[in-house]
Amino acid sequence: QGISWNTVRYMIGEVQYGGRVTDDYDKRLLNCFARVWFNENMFDSTFCFYTGYKIPVCKTLEQYFEYIQLLPAMDSPEVFGLHPNADITYQRNTSADVLDTITNIQPKESGTGSGETREAVVYRLAEDMLEKLPPDYVKSRLVKMGHLNSMNIFLRQEIDRMQKVITIVRNTLNDLRLAIEGTIVMSEASKANLLQNLRDALDNMYDARIPQVWRRASWDSSTLGFWFTELLERNAQLSTWIFEGRPKVFWITGFFNPQGFLTAMKQEATRAHKDWALDKVEIHNEVLKQTREEITASPSEGVYIYGLYLEGAGWDRRRSILVESTPKVLFVQLPVLHMFAVDSS
Repeated sequence: QGISWNTVRYMIGEVQYGGRVTDDYDKRLLNCFARVWFNENMFDSTFCFYTGYKIPVCKTLEQYFEYIQLLPAMDSPEVFGLHPNADITYQRNTSADVLDTITNIQPKESGTGSGETREAVVYRLAEDMLEKLPPDYVKSRLVKMGHLNSMNIFLRQEIDRMQKVITIVRNTLNDLRLAIEGTIVMSEASKANLLQNLRDALDNMYDARIPQVWRRASWDSSTLGFWFTELLERNAQLSTWIFEGRPKVFWITGFFNPQGFLTAMKQEATRAHKDWALDKVEIHNEVLKQTREEITASPSEGVYIYGLYLEGAGWDRRRSILVESTPKVLFVQLPVLHMFAVDSS
């Protein structure tokens, strides 16, 4: 009677492999592959799962073993229907894990050689960061801008969170300098917690990582240098907004609450149109062909934003469509986006 392909597909797609798949869409994809591959056509001479991967026609067990030995030891991402860049991402993540493990197991004691000690390196770094750290915000400027405006309310919330980060960083760096000098004064109640935070800050700053107390109050980043540079850039955007007026293009990934920014824009559009209801307003977007530097004026309605990236796809700026990723290019920056509100009622 031949092979019962329905049975084969069920055993593979629902039992042997399908029993380990928890996502409904993944199981649907697995069953789709089973229907495409497991049928009478798979024994055709032209059939192959991928270039170089086909069912061998052998007469002895030894010939099958020889064929298996000729298969690549490492399969390329294309075999699984993935882009070649997937292998770059895998190798990068693996390398990062290895380097993190090596860093974590290094001894944390002070250096005893002729080189600079850990404390001296961190002390110099703390002084440099304190010198570049921006000053506290002047809240009186917000009152003059109009504290009932939707965008200004959002700006106040962002400034409050940024001020918290700046204060934590400044206090940690000052305490760290005093601790290295041996002149810090602590109460018994705060001694244990402060010592733990300072030890964490010393170890992480020496390894170019972000101290935990900073990360909890701010955002994630790959290294301490990138994190501190982003702090300065975020502060620059907020300070420019306060002292020089509303930016023509907003760096949306530089906000703590990007969704709140879009909500404030939607509220602003609703107030500008008296016959609009807030619960009927939707946010739409249009990807422009201009870059940030080419924008010379704010839009008549809505906002211009930048700072968004594509992963797993490319962007054809001329045709304004998604395209396949370019080999060895993992991330592609989108041009400026025009975000605006429309009435859906």
